[in-house]
Amino acid sequence: MPEQLSEEASQRKILHVDADSFYASVEMRENPELRGRPVAVGGKAQRRGVIATCNYEARKFGVHSAMASSRATALCPQLIIVPPRFELYRSVSRQFHEVFRSYTKIIEPLSLDEAFLDVSESSCCSGSATLMAQEILQRISDELNLTVSAGVAPNKFLAKVASDWNKPNGIFVIPPENVAAFVLDLPVKKINGVGKVTAARLKKMGVETCADLQAVPLNDLLQRFGKYGKRLSEVARGVDNRPVRSTRTRKSISVEHTFAEDIAALSAMLEALDGIVEELDRRYEKISDSYFPIKRVVKIKYADFTQTTLEEGIGSSGERWCDPPQFRRLLQAAWPRGAKPVRLLGAGLRLQPAKHTDSPQILLV
Repeated sequence: MPEQLSEEASQRKILHVDADSFYASVEMRENPELRGRPVAVGGKAQRRGVIATCNYEARKFGVHSAMASSRATALCPQLIIVPPRFELYRSVSRQFHEVFRSYTKIIEPLSLDEAFLDVSESSCCSGSATLMAQEILQRISDELNLTVSAGVAPNKFLAKVASDWNKPNGIFVIPPENVAAFVLDLPVKKINGVGKVTAARLKKMGVETCADLQAVPLNDLLQRFGKYGKRLSEVARGVDNRPVRSTRTRKSISVEHTFAEDIAALSAMLEALDGIVEELDRRYEKISDSYFPIKRVVKIKYADFTQTTLEEGIGSSGERWCDPPQFRRLLQAAWPRGAKPVRLLGAGLRLQPAKHTDSPQILLV
């Protein structure tokens, strides 16, 4: 039988707070002349950039994140593309978290612009999670001149679904007593991890909503989806007993570069890789007290968008982690797999926490 919602879990109060078109909103705050105009943050179309995020005016034209900037400008010729300023976004994210810590210490950052908050034991607002969410929205508007949306629910899955319900600058609450009814009409594509491929597989089974998914025996889901089948069966019933974790362990660090023009010569790739590895070395130094590398990784994306990666274990502790000749050797071994011009190169390190680290680092904020 699928796991049921425990009494303890049903009494949890979880918020998911998600900034509205975060990067673009910060840029509009910094430059009010951008307000009311379609704005995106990303790389230039001429340099084969990609859209990181865009405001709601741009979305009306079909522009969205991860879209090629050239495609975005074709859809919206008046689109203003602003280069990203990640240090600024990180600074604003830290300000978000200062507000969050007024209500709870149990905060799980998912990215710069979203986080889970467990306010189950918070005495703020007489213990009302809904009132806390309303205060957070108001404070971020007043103090930071930005907007966020929030979901309030008894678990992380439903809170994340709810935060998207009344965007932008809205709140949606799913009380425990409403969970069973709420999930019935919820499309399975709203379940985290259900992408286009899994959604298509479920549709072939006649499953498009959580009510449909509830009707599928657990054994059938396990046979078709392995361990993920159990997760599907549980969230279809509104069950998600995962705790909000205030710390996360970094598993890797990497640097990638997309070239303005494809590189066809291996010698030019090797030369470009050296600069990427140098940047990787600088980034790793900032976290070297907390993590040590266990593998080197090289990533190649060819001109036709196919890609490959190659990694190797790192030997003795005396070995230089970001050693350009070692990365060059990996690239020389990986590139012949496609033997085509290259549009992107990346270099990275797989990491483990250093043994002396008492607690994992919080990522991204």
